[in-house]
Amino acid sequence: MGGFLSLPLLAVPSMGTLMSVAGSCCGAATCSMVCSACGKCGNSVATRIAYALILLVNSIVSWIMLTPWAIEKLEHLTLDYVKLNCGDSGQCYGWIAVHRIGFALGVFHLLFAGLLMGVHSSKNPRAAIQNGFWGPKIVAWLGLIVLTFFIPDNFFLFWGKYISFFSAMLFLILGLILLVDLAHNWAEYCLAQIEDHDSKVWRWVLISSTLGMYLGSLAMTILQYIFFARSGCSMNQTVITINLLLWLAISVVAVHPVIQEYNPKSGLPQAAIVAVYCTYLTMSAVSMEPDETEDHRCNPLGYGAGTRTTTIVIGAIVTMLTIAYTTTRAATQSLGMGGAGKGQIRLSDDDEHGLVTTQPERREMRAEALRRAVEEGSLPADALLSDDDDSEAGEHSGHDDERSSTQYSYAMFHIIFFLATAWVATLLTMNFDDTKSAGDFATVGRTMGASWVKIVCSWACYGMYIWTLVAPVVLPDRFD
Repeated sequence: MGGFLSLPLLAVPSMGTLMSVAGSCCGAATCSMVCSACGKCGNSVATRIAYALILLVNSIVSWIMLTPWAIEKLEHLTLDYVKLNCGDSGQCYGWIAVHRIGFALGVFHLLFAGLLMGVHSSKNPRAAIQNGFWGPKIVAWLGLIVLTFFIPDNFFLFWGKYISFFSAMLFLILGLILLVDLAHNWAEYCLAQIEDHDSKVWRWVLISSTLGMYLGSLAMTILQYIFFARSGCSMNQTVITINLLLWLAISVVAVHPVIQEYNPKSGLPQAAIVAVYCTYLTMSAVSMEPDETEDHRCNPLGYGAGTRTTTIVIGAIVTMLTIAYTTTRAATQSLGMGGAGKGQIRLSDDDEHGLVTTQPERREMRAEALRRAVEEGSLPADALLSDDDDSEAGEHSGHDDERSSTQYSYAMFHIIFFLATAWVATLLTMNFDDTKSAGDFATVGRTMGASWVKIVCSWACYGMYIWTLVAPVVLPDRFD
Protein backbone atom coordinates (compact mmCIF):
# COMPACT_ATOMS: atom_id res chain seq x y z
CA MET A 1 0.00 0.00 0.00
CA GLY A 2 1.16 3.50 -0.68
CA GLY A 3 2.94 2.89 -3.98
CA PHE A 4 0.96 5.48 -5.92
CA LEU A 5 2.55 8.21 -3.83
CA SER A 6 5.90 7.36 -5.42
CA LEU A 7 4.82 7.95 -9.03
CA PRO A 8 7.21 10.32 -10.76
CA LEU A 9 5.86 13.76 -11.59
CA LEU A 10 8.67 15.04 -13.76
CA ALA A 11 6.14 16.42 -16.22
CA VAL A 12 4.70 18.84 -13.65
CA PRO A 13 6.18 22.23 -14.59
CA SER A 14 5.23 24.18 -11.48
CA MET A 15 3.05 24.23 -8.41
CA GLY A 16 0.88 26.93 -9.98
CA THR A 17 0.09 24.67 -12.93
CA LEU A 18 -0.82 21.86 -10.58
CA MET A 19 -3.20 24.06 -8.61
CA SER A 20 -4.89 25.37 -11.75
CA VAL A 21 -5.43 21.83 -13.00
CA ALA A 22 -6.85 20.86 -9.63
CA GLY A 23 -9.30 23.72 -9.70
CA SER A 24 -10.56 22.84 -13.16
CA CYS A 25 -10.73 19.06 -12.83
CA CYS A 26 -11.96 18.45 -9.29
CA GLY A 27 -15.46 19.79 -9.70
CA ALA A 28 -18.56 17.63 -9.72
CA ALA A 29 -19.68 19.36 -12.93
CA THR A 30 -16.60 18.03 -14.71
CA CYS A 31 -17.13 14.59 -13.19
CA SER A 32 -20.79 14.59 -14.21
CA MET A 33 -19.83 15.44 -17.79
CA VAL A 34 -17.33 12.60 -17.92
CA CYS A 35 -19.78 10.15 -16.35
CA SER A 36 -22.57 11.20 -18.69
CA ALA A 37 -20.45 10.12 -21.63
CA CYS A 38 -20.65 6.57 -20.28
CA GLY A 39 -24.30 6.62 -19.29
CA LYS A 40 -26.35 7.78 -16.30
CA CYS A 41 -24.40 9.25 -13.44
CA GLY A 42 -26.10 10.65 -10.36
CA ASN A 43 -25.00 13.53 -8.19
CA SER A 44 -23.83 11.13 -5.51
CA VAL A 45 -21.37 9.40 -7.86
CA ALA A 46 -19.99 12.60 -9.38
CA THR A 47 -19.54 14.18 -5.95
CA ARG A 48 -17.59 11.23 -4.58
CA ILE A 49 -15.34 11.20 -7.65
CA ALA A 50 -14.66 14.92 -7.20
CA TYR A 51 -13.64 14.54 -3.54
CA ALA A 52 -11.45 11.56 -4.49
CA LEU A 53 -9.68 13.73 -7.07
CA ILE A 54 -9.07 16.40 -4.44
CA LEU A 55 -7.53 13.76 -2.17
CA LEU A 56 -5.35 12.53 -5.03
CA VAL A 57 -4.09 16.02 -5.87
CA ASN A 58 -3.47 16.77 -2.17
CA SER A 59 -1.48 13.53 -1.88
CA ILE A 60 0.66 14.38 -4.90
CA VAL A 61 1.35 17.88 -3.59
CA SER A 62 2.29 16.41 -0.20
CA TRP A 63 4.69 13.99 -1.87
CA ILE A 64 6.56 16.60 -3.91
CA MET A 65 6.80 18.79 -0.78
CA LEU A 66 8.99 16.17 0.88
CA THR A 67 11.99 17.58 -0.98
CA PRO A 68 13.00 21.17 -1.90
CA TRP A 69 12.13 20.57 -5.60
CA ALA A 70 8.76 22.33 -5.46
CA ILE A 71 10.08 25.28 -3.44
CA GLU A 72 12.97 25.74 -5.84
CA LYS A 73 10.53 25.75 -8.77
CA LEU A 74 8.35 28.38 -7.10
CA GLU A 75 11.35 30.58 -6.34
CA HIS A 76 12.56 30.13 -9.91
CA LEU A 77 9.23 31.46 -11.21
CA THR A 78 9.91 34.72 -9.35
CA LEU A 79 13.40 34.91 -10.93
CA ASP A 80 14.83 34.15 -7.46
CA TYR A 81 13.66 37.53 -6.14
CA VAL A 82 11.39 35.84 -3.57
CA LYS A 83 12.79 33.46 -0.97
CA LEU A 84 10.23 31.31 0.84
CA ASN A 85 10.58 30.83 4.59
CA CYS A 86 8.05 28.86 6.63
CA GLY A 87 7.48 28.20 10.32
CA ASP A 88 10.14 28.38 12.99
CA SER A 89 12.85 26.65 10.98
CA GLY A 90 12.29 28.59 7.78
CA GLN A 91 12.08 25.31 5.81
CA CYS A 92 9.01 25.00 3.57
CA TYR A 93 9.50 21.34 2.69
CA GLY A 94 10.03 18.03 4.44
CA TRP A 95 8.24 16.17 7.23
CA ILE A 96 6.40 19.17 8.70
CA ALA A 97 5.34 20.50 5.28
CA VAL A 98 3.60 17.20 4.48
CA HIS A 99 1.64 17.35 7.71
CA ARG A 100 0.73 20.99 7.07
CA ILE A 101 -0.88 20.06 3.75
CA GLY A 102 -2.55 16.99 5.24
CA PHE A 103 -3.84 19.06 8.15
CA ALA A 104 -5.38 21.57 5.74
CA LEU A 105 -7.41 18.95 3.88
CA GLY A 106 -8.27 17.21 7.15
CA VAL A 107 -9.71 20.41 8.62
CA PHE A 108 -11.56 20.96 5.32
CA HIS A 109 -13.32 17.59 5.68
CA LEU A 110 -14.02 18.00 9.40
CA LEU A 111 -15.71 21.36 8.75
CA PHE A 112 -17.91 19.79 6.11
CA ALA A 113 -18.71 16.86 8.38
CA GLY A 114 -20.08 19.31 10.94
CA LEU A 115 -21.98 21.40 8.40
CA LEU A 116 -23.64 18.38 6.75
CA MET A 117 -24.62 16.41 9.83
CA GLY A 118 -28.30 15.42 9.66
CA VAL A 119 -28.76 15.91 5.90
CA HIS A 120 -30.99 13.10 4.61
CA SER A 121 -31.89 14.15 1.06
CA SER A 122 -30.96 16.63 -1.64
CA LYS A 123 -34.15 18.58 -0.78
CA ASN A 124 -32.32 19.85 2.30
CA PRO A 125 -30.75 23.23 1.43
CA ARG A 126 -27.48 22.14 3.05
CA ALA A 127 -27.14 19.32 0.50
CA ALA A 128 -25.99 21.93 -2.00
CA ILE A 129 -22.87 22.39 0.14
CA GLN A 130 -21.95 18.76 -0.53
CA ASN A 131 -22.84 18.59 -4.21
CA GLY A 132 -22.15 22.13 -5.42
CA PHE A 133 -20.14 25.33 -4.88
CA TRP A 134 -16.98 23.66 -6.18
CA GLY A 135 -15.23 26.92 -7.01
CA PRO A 136 -15.46 28.29 -3.45
CA LYS A 137 -14.57 24.87 -2.04
CA ILE A 138 -11.39 24.67 -4.10
CA VAL A 139 -10.47 28.21 -3.01
CA ALA A 140 -11.15 27.34 0.65
CA TRP A 141 -9.00 24.20 0.39
CA LEU A 142 -6.08 26.12 -1.14
CA GLY A 143 -6.55 28.91 1.39
CA LEU A 144 -6.30 26.43 4.27
CA ILE A 145 -3.05 25.09 2.82
CA VAL A 146 -1.58 28.60 2.75
CA LEU A 147 -2.75 29.36 6.30
CA THR A 148 -1.11 26.22 7.71
CA PHE A 149 2.33 27.59 6.82
CA PHE A 150 1.76 30.39 9.36
CA ILE A 151 1.21 27.90 12.22
CA PRO A 152 4.28 27.15 14.42
CA ASP A 153 6.19 23.94 13.77
CA ASN A 154 5.63 22.59 17.29
CA PHE A 155 1.92 22.17 16.62
CA PHE A 156 2.59 19.92 13.61
CA LEU A 157 5.19 17.92 15.50
CA PHE A 158 2.43 17.01 17.95
CA TRP A 159 -0.18 16.59 15.19
CA GLY A 160 1.97 14.31 13.05
CA LYS A 161 3.31 12.10 15.83
CA TYR A 162 0.04 11.54 17.67
CA ILE A 163 -3.23 12.71 16.10
CA SER A 164 -2.38 11.98 12.48
CA PHE A 165 -0.77 8.65 13.36
CA PHE A 166 -3.75 7.53 15.46
CA SER A 167 -6.19 8.56 12.71
CA ALA A 168 -4.13 6.68 10.13
CA MET A 169 -4.29 3.50 12.20
CA LEU A 170 -8.08 3.86 12.42
CA PHE A 171 -8.22 4.12 8.64
CA LEU A 172 -6.11 0.98 8.27
CA ILE A 173 -8.31 -0.98 10.66
CA LEU A 174 -11.42 0.24 8.88
CA GLY A 175 -9.95 -0.83 5.55
CA LEU A 176 -9.23 -4.33 6.86
CA ILE A 177 -12.76 -4.68 8.23
CA LEU A 178 -14.20 -3.63 4.88
CA LEU A 179 -11.94 -6.06 3.04
CA VAL A 180 -13.32 -8.96 5.08
CA ASP A 181 -16.80 -7.58 4.47
CA LEU A 182 -16.07 -7.46 0.74
CA ALA A 183 -14.94 -11.10 0.78
CA HIS A 184 -18.20 -12.25 2.38
CA ASN A 185 -20.41 -10.02 0.22
CA TRP A 186 -18.77 -11.13 -3.02
CA ALA A 187 -19.17 -14.83 -2.29
CA GLU A 188 -22.73 -14.44 -1.01
CA TYR A 189 -23.73 -12.40 -4.05
CA CYS A 190 -22.36 -15.03 -6.43
CA LEU A 191 -24.10 -17.82 -4.50
CA ALA A 192 -27.38 -15.90 -4.57
CA GLN A 193 -27.14 -15.50 -8.35
CA ILE A 194 -26.44 -19.22 -8.74
CA GLU A 195 -29.27 -20.31 -6.44
CA ASP A 196 -31.90 -17.86 -7.71
CA HIS A 197 -31.23 -18.07 -11.43
CA ASP A 198 -29.25 -21.31 -11.76
CA SER A 199 -26.71 -19.21 -13.63
CA LYS A 200 -23.84 -21.14 -15.19
CA VAL A 201 -22.07 -17.84 -15.86
CA TRP A 202 -21.96 -16.90 -12.18
CA ARG A 203 -20.94 -20.43 -11.25
CA TRP A 204 -18.02 -20.13 -13.66
CA VAL A 205 -17.17 -16.65 -12.33
CA LEU A 206 -17.13 -17.88 -8.73
CA ILE A 207 -15.02 -20.96 -9.44
CA SER A 208 -12.56 -19.26 -11.79
CA SER A 209 -12.07 -16.24 -9.53
CA THR A 210 -11.45 -18.45 -6.51
CA LEU A 211 -8.99 -20.63 -8.40
CA GLY A 212 -7.29 -17.59 -9.91
CA MET A 213 -6.79 -15.90 -6.54
CA TYR A 214 -5.34 -19.05 -5.01
CA LEU A 215 -2.98 -19.46 -7.97
CA GLY A 216 -2.00 -15.81 -7.57
CA SER A 217 -1.30 -16.32 -3.88
CA LEU A 218 0.80 -19.39 -4.63
CA ALA A 219 2.72 -17.64 -7.39
CA MET A 220 3.51 -14.63 -5.20
CA THR A 221 4.63 -16.93 -2.37
CA ILE A 222 6.99 -18.82 -4.70
CA LEU A 223 8.42 -15.57 -6.04
CA GLN A 224 9.01 -14.34 -2.50
CA TYR A 225 10.94 -17.49 -1.59
CA ILE A 226 13.04 -17.19 -4.77
CA PHE A 227 13.95 -13.51 -4.56
CA PHE A 228 13.59 -12.46 -0.90
CA ALA A 229 14.21 -15.56 1.26
CA ARG A 230 17.81 -16.36 0.51
CA SER A 231 20.43 -17.36 3.04
CA GLY A 232 20.84 -14.79 5.78
CA CYS A 233 17.42 -13.18 5.24
CA SER A 234 15.80 -14.57 8.38
CA MET A 235 13.18 -11.85 8.71
CA ASN A 236 11.90 -12.36 5.17
CA GLN A 237 11.92 -16.13 5.55
CA THR A 238 9.86 -15.86 8.72
CA VAL A 239 7.17 -13.47 7.48
CA ILE A 240 6.78 -15.29 4.15
CA THR A 241 6.38 -18.64 5.90
CA ILE A 242 3.93 -17.24 8.44
CA ASN A 243 1.83 -15.77 5.62
CA LEU A 244 1.83 -19.12 3.78
CA LEU A 245 0.73 -21.00 6.90
CA LEU A 246 -1.97 -18.45 7.66
CA TRP A 247 -3.62 -18.54 4.23
CA LEU A 248 -3.53 -22.32 4.29
CA ALA A 249 -5.06 -22.24 7.78
CA ILE A 250 -7.97 -19.96 6.85
CA SER A 251 -8.69 -22.17 3.84
CA VAL A 252 -9.00 -25.23 6.06
CA VAL A 253 -11.07 -23.39 8.68
CA ALA A 254 -13.45 -21.98 6.06
CA VAL A 255 -14.51 -25.47 4.90
CA HIS A 256 -14.43 -27.16 8.30
CA PRO A 257 -17.69 -29.09 8.98
CA VAL A 258 -18.37 -27.21 12.23
CA ILE A 259 -17.97 -23.83 10.53
CA GLN A 260 -20.16 -24.98 7.64
CA GLU A 261 -22.87 -26.04 10.07
CA TYR A 262 -23.14 -22.57 11.62
CA ASN A 263 -22.35 -20.62 8.46
CA PRO A 264 -23.20 -22.62 5.31
CA LYS A 265 -22.18 -19.77 3.01
CA SER A 266 -18.58 -19.67 4.21
CA GLY A 267 -16.03 -21.31 1.96
CA LEU A 268 -12.98 -20.96 -0.23
CA PRO A 269 -14.12 -17.90 -2.25
CA GLN A 270 -13.95 -15.64 0.81
CA ALA A 271 -10.68 -17.19 1.97
CA ALA A 272 -9.17 -16.69 -1.50
CA ILE A 273 -9.81 -12.93 -1.42
CA VAL A 274 -8.20 -12.58 2.00
CA ALA A 275 -5.29 -14.83 0.99
CA VAL A 276 -4.39 -12.98 -2.20
CA TYR A 277 -4.63 -9.54 -0.57
CA CYS A 278 -2.57 -10.47 2.48
CA THR A 279 0.00 -12.25 0.31
CA TYR A 280 0.27 -9.09 -1.79
CA LEU A 281 0.78 -7.03 1.39
CA THR A 282 3.55 -9.39 2.51
CA MET A 283 5.22 -9.28 -0.89
CA SER A 284 4.96 -5.51 -0.95
CA ALA A 285 6.54 -5.34 2.51
CA VAL A 286 9.57 -7.49 1.69
CA SER A 287 10.08 -5.85 -1.71
CA MET A 288 10.06 -2.33 -0.25
CA GLU A 289 12.15 -2.90 2.87
CA PRO A 290 15.62 -1.33 2.94
CA ASP A 291 18.36 -3.91 2.33
CA GLU A 292 21.61 -3.19 4.11
CA THR A 293 23.45 -6.30 2.89
CA GLU A 294 26.41 -5.76 0.57
CA ASP A 295 25.06 -7.81 -2.34
CA HIS A 296 21.40 -6.83 -1.74
CA ARG A 297 20.44 -10.51 -1.59
CA CYS A 298 17.44 -9.88 0.69
CA ASN A 299 15.81 -7.37 -1.67
CA PRO A 300 17.39 -7.54 -5.13
CA LEU A 301 14.34 -6.02 -6.83
CA GLY A 302 14.49 -2.79 -4.88
CA TYR A 303 17.62 -1.54 -6.61
CA GLY A 304 16.82 -2.11 -10.26
CA ALA A 305 15.15 0.74 -12.14
CA GLY A 306 12.83 -1.51 -14.13
CA THR A 307 11.64 -3.66 -11.24
CA ARG A 308 11.31 -0.64 -8.98
CA THR A 309 9.05 1.03 -11.54
CA THR A 310 6.95 -2.12 -11.80
CA THR A 311 6.42 -2.35 -8.04
CA ILE A 312 5.56 1.37 -7.93
CA VAL A 313 2.94 1.04 -10.69
CA ILE A 314 1.34 -2.03 -9.10
CA GLY A 315 1.38 -0.31 -5.72
CA ALA A 316 -0.25 2.75 -7.27
CA ILE A 317 -3.16 0.74 -8.62
CA VAL A 318 -3.71 -1.26 -5.43
CA THR A 319 -3.42 1.77 -3.13
CA MET A 320 -5.84 3.89 -5.14
CA LEU A 321 -8.34 1.03 -5.25
CA THR A 322 -7.92 0.47 -1.51
CA ILE A 323 -8.44 4.11 -0.58
CA ALA A 324 -11.29 4.56 -3.06
CA TYR A 325 -13.10 1.45 -1.85
CA THR A 326 -12.52 2.20 1.83
CA THR A 327 -13.74 5.80 1.66
CA THR A 328 -16.81 5.14 -0.47
CA ARG A 329 -17.82 1.81 1.06
CA ALA A 330 -17.41 3.03 4.63
CA ALA A 331 -19.58 6.05 3.89
CA THR A 332 -22.32 4.12 2.11
CA GLN A 333 -22.32 1.47 4.86
CA SER A 334 -23.20 4.17 7.40
CA LEU A 335 -26.79 4.62 6.21
CA GLY A 336 -27.96 3.66 9.64
CA MET A 337 -26.31 6.79 11.03
CA GLY A 338 -28.69 9.06 9.19
CA GLY A 339 -27.84 8.66 5.54
CA ALA A 340 -31.20 7.33 4.47
CA GLY A 341 -33.39 7.68 7.44
CA LYS A 342 -36.25 9.48 5.76
CA GLY A 343 -38.73 8.01 3.39
CA GLN A 344 -38.76 4.59 5.01
CA ILE A 345 -42.05 2.83 5.63
CA ARG A 346 -42.25 1.31 9.09
CA LEU A 347 -44.98 -0.06 11.34
CA SER A 348 -45.55 1.55 14.69
CA ASP A 349 -42.98 0.60 17.32
CA ASP A 350 -45.51 1.03 20.14
CA ASP A 351 -47.59 -2.00 19.30
CA GLU A 352 -46.14 -4.98 17.50
CA HIS A 353 -49.56 -5.97 16.15
CA GLY A 354 -50.96 -2.48 15.69
CA LEU A 355 -53.14 -1.72 12.69
CA VAL A 356 -51.86 0.39 9.81
CA THR A 357 -54.37 3.23 9.61
CA THR A 358 -52.74 5.24 6.81
CA GLN A 359 -51.74 4.07 3.38
CA PRO A 360 -48.39 5.30 2.05
CA GLU A 361 -48.44 7.22 -1.19
CA ARG A 362 -47.63 5.26 -4.33
CA ARG A 363 -44.51 7.32 -5.02
CA GLU A 364 -43.17 6.72 -1.50
CA MET A 365 -43.77 2.98 -1.78
CA ARG A 366 -41.98 2.82 -5.11
CA ALA A 367 -39.05 4.88 -3.85
CA GLU A 368 -38.75 2.68 -0.78
CA ALA A 369 -38.83 -0.51 -2.84
CA LEU A 370 -36.12 0.81 -5.17
CA ARG A 371 -33.96 1.95 -2.28
CA ARG A 372 -34.14 -1.45 -0.58
CA ALA A 373 -33.35 -3.23 -3.85
CA VAL A 374 -30.26 -1.05 -4.33
CA GLU A 375 -29.09 -1.68 -0.75
CA GLU A 376 -29.47 -5.45 -1.21
CA GLY A 377 -27.56 -5.38 -4.48
CA SER A 378 -30.46 -6.53 -6.62
CA LEU A 379 -30.40 -3.30 -8.62
CA PRO A 380 -27.57 -0.89 -9.46
CA ALA A 381 -27.51 2.54 -7.83
CA ASP A 382 -28.48 4.11 -11.17
CA ALA A 383 -31.93 2.53 -10.81
CA LEU A 384 -32.80 5.38 -8.46
CA LEU A 385 -32.37 7.78 -11.34
CA SER A 386 -35.52 6.43 -12.96
CA ASP A 387 -37.58 7.32 -9.90
CA ASP A 388 -38.43 10.76 -11.23
CA ASP A 389 -42.11 11.02 -10.38
CA ASP A 390 -41.65 13.99 -8.09
CA SER A 391 -43.30 16.87 -9.89
CA GLU A 392 -41.30 19.38 -7.86
CA ALA A 393 -38.07 18.15 -9.35
CA GLY A 394 -38.64 19.64 -12.79
CA GLU A 395 -36.05 19.54 -15.47
CA HIS A 396 -33.14 19.94 -13.05
CA SER A 397 -33.54 16.50 -11.43
CA GLY A 398 -32.34 14.47 -14.39
CA HIS A 399 -29.25 13.30 -12.50
CA ASP A 400 -30.42 13.82 -8.90
CA ASP A 401 -30.54 10.35 -7.33
CA GLU A 402 -30.87 11.66 -3.77
CA ARG A 403 -34.20 13.49 -3.72
CA SER A 404 -35.90 10.80 -1.64
CA SER A 405 -32.85 9.91 0.48
CA THR A 406 -29.08 10.27 0.31
CA GLN A 407 -27.01 7.39 -1.01
CA TYR A 408 -24.53 7.75 1.85
CA SER A 409 -24.05 9.69 5.06
CA TYR A 410 -22.49 13.02 4.14
CA ALA A 411 -21.00 13.59 7.59
CA MET A 412 -19.52 10.09 7.84
CA PHE A 413 -18.17 10.42 4.29
CA HIS A 414 -16.07 13.44 5.29
CA ILE A 415 -14.89 11.78 8.51
CA ILE A 416 -13.64 8.80 6.48
CA PHE A 417 -11.84 11.16 4.10
CA PHE A 418 -10.25 12.89 7.09
CA LEU A 419 -8.87 9.52 8.20
CA ALA A 420 -7.68 8.80 4.65
CA THR A 421 -5.84 12.14 4.57
CA ALA A 422 -4.12 11.29 7.85
CA TRP A 423 -3.12 7.88 6.45
CA VAL A 424 -1.53 9.46 3.37
CA ALA A 425 0.45 11.95 5.47
CA THR A 426 1.59 9.22 7.86
CA LEU A 427 2.59 6.93 4.99
CA LEU A 428 4.68 9.69 3.41
CA THR A 429 6.51 10.64 6.60
CA MET A 430 6.86 7.25 8.29
CA ASN A 431 10.59 6.92 9.14
CA PHE A 432 11.29 9.46 6.39
CA ASP A 433 14.96 10.32 5.90
CA ASP A 434 15.46 13.41 3.72
CA THR A 435 19.04 12.33 3.01
CA LYS A 436 17.78 9.32 1.02
CA SER A 437 15.92 10.70 -1.96
CA ALA A 438 15.96 9.64 -5.59
CA GLY A 439 17.11 12.81 -7.33
CA ASP A 440 14.58 15.59 -6.92
CA PHE A 441 11.89 13.33 -5.43
CA ALA A 442 11.68 11.31 -2.24
CA THR A 443 11.18 7.58 -2.20
CA VAL A 444 8.11 6.57 -0.25
CA GLY A 445 7.41 3.41 1.72
CA ARG A 446 10.99 2.09 1.49
CA THR A 447 11.48 1.99 5.25
CA MET A 448 11.45 -0.78 7.82
CA GLY A 449 8.56 0.89 9.63
CA ALA A 450 6.38 0.96 6.52
CA SER A 451 7.21 -2.69 5.80
CA TRP A 452 6.21 -3.79 9.29
CA VAL A 453 2.94 -1.86 9.09
CA LYS A 454 2.02 -3.92 6.01
CA ILE A 455 3.08 -7.19 7.65
CA VAL A 456 1.08 -6.52 10.83
CA CYS A 457 -1.91 -5.43 8.75
CA SER A 458 -1.88 -8.72 6.86
CA TRP A 459 -1.80 -10.68 10.11
CA ALA A 460 -4.62 -8.57 11.54
CA CYS A 461 -6.68 -9.20 8.40
CA TYR A 462 -6.25 -12.95 8.81
CA GLY A 463 -7.32 -12.65 12.44
CA MET A 464 -10.44 -10.64 11.57
CA TYR A 465 -11.48 -13.13 8.91
CA ILE A 466 -10.99 -16.12 11.21
CA TRP A 467 -13.07 -14.39 13.86
CA THR A 468 -15.95 -13.93 11.40
CA LEU A 469 -15.85 -17.69 10.85
CA VAL A 470 -15.62 -18.86 14.45
CA ALA A 471 -17.80 -16.17 16.06
CA PRO A 472 -21.11 -17.93 15.19
CA VAL A 473 -19.71 -21.10 16.78
CA VAL A 474 -18.40 -19.42 19.94
CA LEU A 475 -21.35 -17.02 20.34
CA PRO A 476 -24.32 -18.78 18.77
CA ASP A 477 -26.91 -16.73 20.67
CA ARG A 478 -25.77 -13.51 19.02
CA PHE A 479 -26.11 -14.92 15.50
CA ASP A 480 -29.59 -16.49 15.75
